[in-house]
Amino acid sequence: MAILRPFRALRPVPPRAGDVAAVPYDVVSTEEARSIAARNPWSFLHVSRAEIDLPEGAGPYSSEVYRRAAENFERLTRECPLIREAEPSLYLYRLRMGDHQQTGVAGTFSLDDYDADIVRKHERTRRDKEDDRTRHMIALRAQTGPVFLTYRGRSAIDEVVTRATSAPPVNDFVADDGVAHTIWLLDAADTRRLAGEFGRVPLLYIADGHHRAASASRARAELRSRTDHHAPDDASNFFLGVAFPAGQVRILPYNRTVKDLGGRSADDFLAALKKVGPVSEDAPPAPAERGQVSVYLAGRWYGLRLSLGAGAGSAAPLDVSLLQEQILQPLLGIGDVRTDPRIDFVGGGRGTRELEKAVDEGRAAVAFSLFPVEVEDLIRIADAGEIMPPKSTWFEPKLRDGLLVHEI
Repeated sequence: MAILRPFRALRPVPPRAGDVAAVPYDVVSTEEARSIAARNPWSFLHVSRAEIDLPEGAGPYSSEVYRRAAENFERLTRECPLIREAEPSLYLYRLRMGDHQQTGVAGTFSLDDYDADIVRKHERTRRDKEDDRTRHMIALRAQTGPVFLTYRGRSAIDEVVTRATSAPPVNDFVADDGVAHTIWLLDAADTRRLAGEFGRVPLLYIADGHHRAASASRARAELRSRTDHHAPDDASNFFLGVAFPAGQVRILPYNRTVKDLGGRSADDFLAALKKVGPVSEDAPPAPAERGQVSVYLAGRWYGLRLSLGAGAGSAAPLDVSLLQEQILQPLLGIGDVRTDPRIDFVGGGRGTRELEKAVDEGRAAVAFSLFPVEVEDLIRIADAGEIMPPKSTWFEPKLRDGLLVHEI
């Protein structure tokens, strides 16, 4: 059963919350982060992407970056300021984007559960990205961005959440992308109730933030190696997360663009697609159901029906797997989407217009718009101990860094 632990959060004072909150460190480049934070001294990007405050060309993984991150964190805590709760508590974190709304429980979760696969994974992590966040956590002695978790909903948890969100929040603002972020601090009674109810949740699933969780585990091992005292309730034994019921979580498609057609003309590529499956002209940019993919080629949308694949494994029926098996590999020669420089990925939040733009401007020769994966797919694959295909899920809206910090 899952262990949820209250913690003494470090968080911005309410008037500064919107200024401090920053997009996750790994969804922007150094140049984008520098542009976003240029006129905002309180942006948490000065902490999570501290290379933006060093001369251009500075390596993002140099020792100076982590030293500057720690300095910026200390200055932000002192001058913004950030406040530290007097007592350990749990929080509720609501995201609202248009007519979509989801409310999660924010706290710290057991790394022993993570290691024991009670917190289940669906993604492989990269060692260099783990190295980066591990060094960042140790330099700051803090986890500054939450792992996005999901679980099969429980009515007892929903009841506490419904009641608690009728009270005034401690932070409430609308970010520049139109997403509303609202945080409630729970009282001692509701903190105990939710911690107890999560003790009845059999499994948690990482939706987004595999590198943060893996890095928290590695940071714990590093800190343990420095001392013989290993208290079970030490803060480093837990990682910061927000857990949302699966029924509220929304996954958007993770679409693809490819720079060339593998030596074919547009007409020849279209003819090759027709051998894969039925092709319709002037199709909608977003497919209406699983098994369909919309293809933008030479200024026009086409619809393609993919056939059920023959591959093995729980991920084989996913559209991203079928696209790889039937088009990307055999027609375009893209074997490994993680390393092939010819392919790029566009999160569904940016819309299909971004796909059209890439092709129309000549940055890509073809674009593929996919039907989104479902949360139940993620759970099914994680339960099987298998891995989702690369770049198959785009979670939107996203949690923001800096609103709740867990000191270790």
